Amino acid sequence: MKKFFWTFLLIVGWGFAEAQMRLTLDEVLELALSENPTIRIAQTEIERYDYVKRQTWGQLLPQISLGGQINHTFIKQNMSKGFSLGGDRYTNISASVDATLPLFAPAVYRTLKMNRTQMESAVEQARATRLGLVAEVRKAFYNILLAEQSLEVLHSSEATMQRTVDDTQVQYDHGLASEYDLLTARVQLSNIRPTILQTENSIIIAKRMLKMLLSIPEEIEIEVTGRLDDMREKVLTDNLELSNDLSANSDLRSLDLQEELLTRQLRVANASRWPMIGLFGNFTLMGNNMGSFSMKDMSVIQDGYYWQHPLYAGVRMTVPLFSGLTKMNKSREIKNRIAQLGLQRQYTEDQLRVEVHAALNNLLTARERMTAQELTVEQAAKAYKISDTRYRAGAGTILELNSAQLSQTQAQLNFSQAIFDFLSAKADYDRLIGIEYEPVVKHQEP
Repeated sequence: MKKFFWTFLLIVGWGFAEAQMRLTLDEVLELALSENPTIRIAQTEIERYDYVKRQTWGQLLPQISLGGQINHTFIKQNMSKGFSLGGDRYTNISASVDATLPLFAPAVYRTLKMNRTQMESAVEQARATRLGLVAEVRKAFYNILLAEQSLEVLHSSEATMQRTVDDTQVQYDHGLASEYDLLTARVQLSNIRPTILQTENSIIIAKRMLKMLLSIPEEIEIEVTGRLDDMREKVLTDNLELSNDLSANSDLRSLDLQEELLTRQLRVANASRWPMIGLFGNFTLMGNNMGSFSMKDMSVIQDGYYWQHPLYAGVRMTVPLFSGLTKMNKSREIKNRIAQLGLQRQYTEDQLRVEVHAALNNLLTARERMTAQELTVEQAAKAYKISDTRYRAGAGTILELNSAQLSQTQAQLNFSQAIFDFLSAKADYDRLIGIEYEPVVKHQEP
């Protein structure tokens, strides 16, 4: 279905310049959660453990096997002094059915409980994959918006510098500006063009990264909708419920499930010391054409096949008594791994708390920076306007104008960077705390 969709899009877009997709943030996230290979791998892992559980459950069902054998004797075996039974050549035919049914299998019961824990661990791993993917996709989306907005600021600054060069050229031609002012304006314009090229290249790389996360073919162009500056209100009005509660953290949950899984394995190992009770039965049908032995003349009479069909059933109990201390050492090994996992969990929790505090600090710092940079942008724009007016009136210098232009450009870039830092820190914070993405429900109009 996915390949058909991309092929259809390419065919439809082939008549135009090129196939293109315009995606919002919600559309990008939903596409990633449905098409990214890591999500599919996690889902198939859950299905795999479902099959493992079914295999274990199958051990409690009857086990039935059918066997058969046919052999022909070409040279018969003689007894002492040439005495033998049967004709010179005869055939043996046998078929059997064996059946067993466990009545008491403690190791299997404990293994079933362990399989449930394995399933829960696979589900948590899938949740961790989703959380990590959502954070990566969000940051990739914001990175494109940041690069595009930076390019817009740079193009605007380039246009302003080009206007300054043109005005200075006119003034120079009329003897109102020096050659130094003209050269300075041209150098300023030339210096910004490598930055523009670098930003354009960063947009291409960022889009390729996003297409990789979405499993979109390279031939299809994508455009993201929205502007980073338009998210200013979201940053300011976002009621941050800051918390360092790690109870929903996927890493810690996975470690807890691993510890529970090891505990289940320990119980399975201990259950292997218990007796096992089961039913068994066998039915055999066998026959041969050796013939009958006549006591009168001590000869063999060929009278066809002689058939037998024994049937038996019973109860079997197996009690493990000694296995070379392997079971005891197996239990000790599992207990050692449980102790190691406890230390690992504590260390991981300490690391995560540091990361959460860092994410919280980044959120608050980015918000404060954005508020401060918003005022700086207004002041820089006003300063440039004053400097431009002074320069055109002949009261200011080209250095003053260039300095004001650079300050305005840097202030605008810093403002966008602060919004990007806040949104990226929020994505990392959601991943650490374990806040899952909730798809937007689209209501259909009647």
